[in-house]
Amino acid sequence: MKFGLTLEAARTNAGYTLKEAAVKFGVHPQTLSSYERDSSNVPFSFIEKVHVVYKVPKEIIFFGNKYEFIRTMREKDII
Repeated sequence: MKFGLTLEAARTNAGYTLKEAAVKFGVHPQTLSSYERDSSNVPFSFIEKVHVVYKVPKEIIFFGNKYEFIRTMREKDII
């Protein structure tokens, strides 16, 4: 696996609250919260904005279920 951040971690590292980031993406805060829990079906237009809003390459963002990411990292003894 070649990823390092969940969407929530990317937002937090960028210094945005959920509401601030939602405004930048043009989505409702509840929508962004849903994407942060499971981003496996986010629109392509959202993915294209990730590097602009959070200032990180979209290639290092894990797009999928956040809890699957955590489980995988624990299995690899990364967290």
